[in-house]
This record gives sequence, structure tokens and C-alpha cells, in this order.
Amino acid sequence: MRYVQLRAFHNVAVHGGFSRAAEKLHLTQPAISDQVRKLESDYDVRLFDRTKKQVTLTEHGEKLLEFTHRMFEIEEKASEFLNAERTLKTGRLNIIADSTHHILHILGPFRKKYPEVFVSIHGGNTAQVLESLYSYRADIGVMGDVSESREFEILPLSSTSIIAFAPKGSIHAKSNAVTLQQLANMPLVLREKGSKTRAKLLDHAASRNIELSAHIEAEGREAVRDIVRHGGGVGIVSEAEFGNDPSFVKIRIKGANLTMDESVVFLKERKDSRLIRAFLPFVKPMSKLDGVVR
Repeated sequence: MRYVQLRAFHNVAVHGGFSRAAEKLHLTQPAISDQVRKLESDYDVRLFDRTKKQVTLTEHGEKLLEFTHRMFEIEEKASEFLNAERTLKTGRLNIIADSTHHILHILGPFRKKYPEVFVSIHGGNTAQVLESLYSYRADIGVMGDVSESREFEILPLSSTSIIAFAPKGSIHAKSNAVTLQQLANMPLVLREKGSKTRAKLLDHAASRNIELSAHIEAEGREAVRDIVRHGGGVGIVSEAEFGNDPSFVKIRIKGANLTMDESVVFLKERKDSRLIRAFLPFVKPMSKLDGVVR
């Protein structure tokens, strides 16, 4: 097994094709193809499914990618160590967040200090955040109600109440607070399974023998807001994410001490990453909002 073969495989897998990998490594596409082919031949294993339009990893390729992610992460750390005194002027910081609202106060100061670092932000529910961190597709995750873990570093950001909301002027917006039982009789618009906010509300209601169910299920927070805005029902969100949209009315949930704790998370094994280390000093908790109605 040669380093150049693993490097070729890794870049094809990460960048999604032989031509893109060749461009990244400043090599020709035939050279990249030859290195991957020799790796497959030497170990009698198929790492990619190749079609005319796309290249996808096989099961063996997926497993090898887990190892090469760590291999090249270590290589990057070694390079960072040797260049520790140099200013952070390049790089790409990948963030996945259940809501970008929670890090808006971080992005401005971070970009001001490191204007040449490219920041990529994607949205996702809790399950997607964790999967992206484990697969190294994201460096930083932002998610709610994180359990203590030996694998993750957790930095608290905020703690806010879970609330309902409805379109201004609708029949459901007439009350500024409802009980769980009243909520059970409303047409709820909930996020997809995997959403911590949804799971926490439904589990709490079930503990009180109250069944809450989705009349409409939508993937993503913005989809829920759009459906509610156009009269599709009543949405559920943490108060920090409610925002200032005048077309919505906030409805507090009485008697339910339900809060969402948002945190920045990252893999402990990646704590020495230069980009992650640069981001962490900007992580400061937001003010706690007490929105619980008793």
C-alpha cells in the first residue's frame, strides 16, 4: 500500500470524482485512475462503483474512507503543528446547525478576524448533525439537548422554552398560552422525526398521558414556518428560534417546563484542528430566555 494510492482514493471519495480529485492534486485524471486501480488490484477489492455520470463508494470504500479521514486529519495536524506560528489565512470551516440563529453572534466576529477562511453552513436535524460530525463532513455542529459523551466536546450556547406559534389573525392565535391538552386538539405542524424539539415535546406529553400527533410533517424549520404562515396549522419551535416575524403570534405552553439547550459540539479527537481551535474562542453563551408559563 502506497501513500499516493490512499491519497488518490481519499480525494476521489471526498471530491466525488476522478477529474475533481486530479484537479485538487494537480495531477492528470489517468494518473489518479491508475493509482486507485492499483490499490484495488493489490488488495482484490472494489472501492468505487463507476458509471458514466457518477462515482460512488462501495461498502469497502465507505469503510476505508473512515480510516483515510483520520489519516489525513493527522497529516493536517502535523502540518499545523509545524506551521503553528503562521497566521490562519486559508482553510474551510464546515458547520452544520439545527438553526443558524444560534451562531449569528459568532459568525461576524469570526469572519472579521479570519476574513480569508471560507465558512460553509448547512442545516440539519440532530441526527444529521451527528452523522456529519462522525463522517468528518462537518467540523462544528450546533444542536439541541446534547447528552454528555466521551466522544464530543460540548459548549453551551443558550437555554430557551419550547413554544407554539400560529399565523397572526388565525383562530389559534387568539390565546397567548395553551395547555398540553388544548395543544392536542390543534392541527400541529411538526418537523421530521429526528428533531429534538419534536421528540422532547411529544415525550413530555406522553408522560402525562396526552397524545400529540402531527397533522402535517415537514422537513426543516423553514418548511414548517411556511406551512404555518399559509394557514396549515400550529407550529412548534424553541423561543430562541421564533424570531421577529410579525406574521406570527407566539403561544406559550402552560404547565410544561420544556426548554431546549443549544450547544456547539465537535469530536474530541479533532480538538487540535487549527480551524476548530480558531472558532472556539468566539463561542459565548447567549442570554437565557425564561419563557415558561406556569
